[in-house]
This record gives sequence, C-alpha cells and structure tokens, in this order.
Amino acid sequence: MVRGTAPVITELNERSREIFRRVVESYVETGEPVGSRTLSRLPNLSLSAATIRNVMADLEECGLLYAPHTSAGRLPTQAGMRLFVNGLLEVGRIADDERTHIDLQCRASGRSVEQLLSEALTTLSGLSRCAGMVVAPRIQRSLKHVEFVWLGPRRALVVLVTEDGMVENRILDLPEGVDRSTLVEAGNYLTARLSGRSLDAMREEITAELEQQRTTLDSLTRRVIEAGLATWAGGESPAPLIVRGQSHLLEDVTAVEDLERIRALFEALETSEQFLRLVDLTREADGVQIFIGAENELFGVTGCSMIVAPYRDSRECIVGAIGVIGPQRINYARIIPMVDYTAKVIGRLIGQP
Repeated sequence: MVRGTAPVITELNERSREIFRRVVESYVETGEPVGSRTLSRLPNLSLSAATIRNVMADLEECGLLYAPHTSAGRLPTQAGMRLFVNGLLEVGRIADDERTHIDLQCRASGRSVEQLLSEALTTLSGLSRCAGMVVAPRIQRSLKHVEFVWLGPRRALVVLVTEDGMVENRILDLPEGVDRSTLVEAGNYLTARLSGRSLDAMREEITAELEQQRTTLDSLTRRVIEAGLATWAGGESPAPLIVRGQSHLLEDVTAVEDLERIRALFEALETSEQFLRLVDLTREADGVQIFIGAENELFGVTGCSMIVAPYRDSRECIVGAIGVIGPQRINYARIIPMVDYTAKVIGRLIGQP
C-alpha cells in the first residue's frame, strides 16, 4: 500500500473495516474525534484498546483517518468518507413519517411549479437540517394563457398559465418606452399563438413570424415579445435556482474562520453557476449523486458535502434537480433516501397530465 493513497474497501480486512466503520459512525453522530479507548468500550467490538490503536494507525497510514491535533482521537479524512459512502454505507428506506410529511407538503393543487418546488425544498431542508437547493424546470406543457403584468417603468412580470392550471412567472426587463397597452398587446399576441401548444414547440415559429411582421407589428410590442421568449426559452441563461435553509449550515459552526468559509459558500451559491454545473453532472448518471468536500471546487474551502437527485417529467426527461448541502459528516444513510424520494414526488407531480 502506498502511504497516503486510500485503498478500496476490499483491501481492508474485516477487523479494519469494522473499526473504520465505527470511527465514521461516531464522527457522523458527534462530530468529535474518537479514540481507541472509547471504541474498545463499544458493544460487539471485542478488541483491546491497544489492538484498536494499532489498526487506527494503519488506517491513518492508508490516508483514511487523521488526528486533528496531538493526542487527539481520529477523524475520517475526505478519502475515508468517500470510501465509507461507496463501500460500507447501508442506505435504507425513507422513514414512514418523513415520507408522509413530504407527501402532505408537496400537494400541488392550486399552486404553481415554483410554489411546489419551494414547499418541497423547505420541507426537505427542515427534515434534513441542511441547506436545500432545487433547479426549477423551464415550462414544457401546453399553454392556455400568457400575460405581461406592469410592475413599473422597465419592469414586468411574465405569467404563463398551462392548460392544466399550473402557473409560472418571471421578472422581465422592458425596453424603454413600453407602457401598459404595449404589454396587453404582447400578451394577446402570444396567447393567440401559444394556446394549446408548448413554448418550445412554437418558439421558432413565433420568432420567424416576428421577423416577417416587422412593418406591421409595433416595434416596442415586438421587442417585448422577443424579450419574453428569451426569458422563458432560456438560450444560454441558467435555469432558475431556489435556495432554502442556509442557516442550517451555521448550526455547528463555532470558529470565526469556519463562519467565513460558510459565508463564502453562500456567495458562491448566490451566483449559482458553479452549483448548476455540478447539478449538470446528475444528467450523466442515474439516481442520487454524492459530492464530498474538495471533490468539487464549490465545497473545497468549506468541507461541505452535497446529496442531489434529478427529477423527470412525464416523458422521463431530466428537467431539474433537488438536493441538500450539509457538513461532511451529514447523515448519508438517512438523507440519501429522503432526497431520492423528494425528487420522485416532484417528478410525479410535475408529470401529472
């Protein structure tokens, strides 16, 4: 074994695996280093403190454990946490009470997709005691009505209502000179062409029609329509990101330097670009994805971990993702099925006809 190079789990003998598992489980529960004497007192571990100490030294040699300071117990390294998650973690089913709570809070009746996602995220964040993030889908359903609502000079709210009653909205920056009557004309124009059809299906057709009608359609109305299409269809703009429960990341913070690192993470999340690139990785693999500490630059400074799962529409296409960010000692066994179940609930509700 090369010093500092983490082994695969099969390279550890049964005794080493058991001691390593006990160290990680203690760390997840308490966040504190654990020593050989403490481990020797645990039930179903018939080993002396000296034997455990020697095994822990070997595990440290392998790069799986480390001592935060002299004479302290041991903590798992990032490589150790990854080895534990990949090889020793036993993920069960979501608890019945948690499943029921998520189901009750995520009922979609009379709510927009964003309201549904916000409620689901708030619930997930509260249950997991982590910060929660969800990437909202862009609307794909057949539309019933489009409206531009005046918010003041150069600002409007674009409202899309689907045929099944879901409501989506976005803030739109307006060209100078646009008034309420221009917004009404733009809304009527789009409603007439999009009714019964999806925005994606009609975007190119409407764009071509706008080009042909340059002389007959008011230029400000045309620019409002073009801006609305760009806002909804997206182009290169990132998908909407909703964040809830950031305060949970501060619950275990005691040192000033740790607080500053968490604040830096908040700033990175607000820009959302790094997070969205991370979420894009969920499109390359099925199911829940786990990112631990410096495996991604977004969490490298803070030592946080993320558990994220994609959700799908009625056509089984990935349209967004939901996940949580917590400390590296997050309770993976409990929270992985929780995130997975929430993603499935969202997909089922969004995919309803």
